[in-house]
Amino acid sequence: MSRIEQLINEIEEYIDSCKFQPLSTTKIIVNKEELDELLVELRLRIPDEIKQYQKIISNQDAILSDAHSKADAMLAEATAQTNELVNEHEIMQRAYAQANEIIEQAQAQAQTIVDNAVADANNVRQGSIQYTDDMLKSLQTIMNHTMEGAQGRFDAFMNSMKSSYDIVSSNRKELSSGIITEKEEDATPETDGKNA
Repeated sequence: MSRIEQLINEIEEYIDSCKFQPLSTTKIIVNKEELDELLVELRLRIPDEIKQYQKIISNQDAILSDAHSKADAMLAEATAQTNELVNEHEIMQRAYAQANEIIEQAQAQAQTIVDNAVADANNVRQGSIQYTDDMLKSLQTIMNHTMEGAQGRFDAFMNSMKSSYDIVSSNRKELSSGIITEKEEDATPETDGKNA
């Protein structure tokens, strides 16, 4: 079992151990410091890949800028080669064709670099979002299970209290009827004695 799973289990056990707020069946009283400590440790245990994904996403502009710089450098090199070829009158047509081909290749290569950088950044971002969503879904399932368990225990406790309450009420009713009968019996002999 990983430390993250252990921490999730500890959070679940902690939530189970919390008391309900007065007059509430759903709200509990939580020690903020204890829960914060568990959440801080959970956050520290997030895999390095997520941090790496976040870093790549935050550096997306730098990646794109680098790709544009490389593309500009290729275009500048192609332009320099074109200028060299054009200087020679005899090979001007061939130079133009070759220069255009180099420019097209440079543009295609630059576009490929930019497209790959954008695709990589988007893949990393999607992977990071999916992983985070999976973690939150797992935590949500655990919390829901914990709340259902707590509700079940509370319902059982209330049923037990209701049963005890009904027994006490029934016993009091029986005692109450017995007390009235005894008073009536005490009153009857006194009346008979006076009449005698």
